[in-house]
Amino acid sequence: MNEITSYWWVLLIVFAILFYKFILRVFFGMVIVPEDKIGLVTKKFVLFGADKSLPDGRIIATKGEAGYQAQTLAPGLYWGMWIWQYSIDMTGFTIIPEGKIGLVLSKDGKEIPTGRILARRVESDNFQDATAFLNNGGQKGRQTAFITTGSYRINTFLFEIVVADQIKIYENMIGIVTALDGEPIPQGQIAGKFVENHNNFQDFDKFLEHGGNRGLQPQVMLAGSYYINTWGILIEQNPMTDVPIGYVGVVISYIGEDGQDVTGDTFKHGNIVSKGQRGVWMEPFGPGKYALNKYTTKLEPVPTTNLVLNWANARSESHDLDKNLSTITVRSKDGFPFNLDVAQIIHVPAAEAPKVIARFGSMNNLVSQVLEPTIGNYFRNSAQDSDVISFLTTRKERQESAKNHIKLVLDEYNVNAVDTLIGDIVPPDSLMKTLTDRKLAEEEQKTYQTQRMAQEQRQGMEKETAIADMQKEIVRASQSVEIAQRTADATVKKAEGDATSLKLNVNAEAEATKMRANAEAEATKARAGAQAEATKLNASAEAERISKTGLAEAEKIMAIGKSTAEAYQLQVTAMGGDNFTRYKVTEEIGKGNIKVIPDVLISGNAGSDGSISGLLGMKLMEMMDTKDSKNIKK
Repeated sequence: MNEITSYWWVLLIVFAILFYKFILRVFFGMVIVPEDKIGLVTKKFVLFGADKSLPDGRIIATKGEAGYQAQTLAPGLYWGMWIWQYSIDMTGFTIIPEGKIGLVLSKDGKEIPTGRILARRVESDNFQDATAFLNNGGQKGRQTAFITTGSYRINTFLFEIVVADQIKIYENMIGIVTALDGEPIPQGQIAGKFVENHNNFQDFDKFLEHGGNRGLQPQVMLAGSYYINTWGILIEQNPMTDVPIGYVGVVISYIGEDGQDVTGDTFKHGNIVSKGQRGVWMEPFGPGKYALNKYTTKLEPVPTTNLVLNWANARSESHDLDKNLSTITVRSKDGFPFNLDVAQIIHVPAAEAPKVIARFGSMNNLVSQVLEPTIGNYFRNSAQDSDVISFLTTRKERQESAKNHIKLVLDEYNVNAVDTLIGDIVPPDSLMKTLTDRKLAEEEQKTYQTQRMAQEQRQGMEKETAIADMQKEIVRASQSVEIAQRTADATVKKAEGDATSLKLNVNAEAEATKMRANAEAEATKARAGAQAEATKLNASAEAERISKTGLAEAEKIMAIGKSTAEAYQLQVTAMGGDNFTRYKVTEEIGKGNIKVIPDVLISGNAGSDGSISGLLGMKLMEMMDTKDSKNIKK
């Protein structure tokens, strides 16, 4: 018997060793929660007490009711958690990684008030104390509060954790904020009021406590990392507003209180207000980068350097304010349409930029509403007072007049007109052809005049050259005249010495020689003059030469005749009239080879054959002459 008892005790001990956990769990209600777990408790029924079931609408028990228990089991050893009454689910800690946040959704609690979408924060040790959360009035649904990086013992029967990224706003960017919960935006505003002390919307409960409005927010967030509950806040990233060098930024605010106009009574074209009020701000922003909410404010850049605007089809500046401007077409007084390019240089002072924007809204409107019609109409009116040719020739004066007129107009709009420049003027092709032909004709006439003057100068030069070339002949002729004169004098002296009768002859011969020399000199001179003038008028020069040559010959003949007559007179005086006549007849017979004595003499002497013999002799001589002539021809 004792052996049998011992055997059973051994079996009992072995069984207890092998199944002690089961035994402790069943008989003693022991529960061991590991260090990296928590125990979620479900109570199956209530043995004692009045609160045996949960109130309507609740799913988590805080007072020992049957169901999911708010109280969880931390790591450790627990007794009395009978297996038939309690179900224990082991679950891991809720871990939020670095750079993440945990958004909390409560499955139980009070109802969220109508008009709200997020449950307000209650004290609950970062949602680790479910009992405190429910007892302190925690609301079901999405929570305004969230948990940051770390490990948490979260009752997942009550809370669902959604891991979300941190919000990162990058360099040179801003975050534009829209709140999804809060008070309605005031009437007449497009964004909520400015709220402080909410740590860049990271404490959404503070934002709501201070009366933050749902919708677009006036504040913006700068570069950095933020813990933002994305169930309550939406962030839109946009580049910072850049005001480049050479510009100022005029701010137009769409939010804020209505401000009082600070320009006084002199400016009646819009309200310009102080910074922070609704309207155009009086103080423009200088060059730099600014964190402006593009939905609540607008920054209108205004160039403060000299700005060139081109009324030209083929040219536009980089600012593109003149991209819609084109070459101006005007019509002249004489009905010709023509095109002209115009460039206008303007300057907007920085202090006057808000007035320009308040009046026109933008620089594009200034160009389209003022500059384009003002400049276009001025040149159209100016062209109608003049014909095309006058407009072209008075371009400088018209440019100066346009500059003064446009300056007066732009001064009224708080814009300085620096200069007005007239570029290319393109008259009609038909008129240009007429002008070109006329100009070519004028230039050709000038060319002909120049060529004629050159020809005249060339003729004069050739004349002088001919005279110079003939100078030797002129000198030689002059010397000949001198020699002839001396010879004539010598001849006269010799004639006087020999005889009075020969004196006149010598004088005549000397005069003749002189006349020949003079005639030769005159002829040479005439030839030189004729050759010099030959280029200009050859016929005239030849006529002149012939005239002078004839005159010289005539004078020569006259001189010779006179000398001969005088010589004859002296000879007649010296020889007597009859003797001189005989002498001259004999001289002429000798010069003419006249036969005074015939070859055959027929005489009437005695003899019967005298006449016949003469005739026979003549006939014989004729026959001999004929024969000789034939021989010569052969």
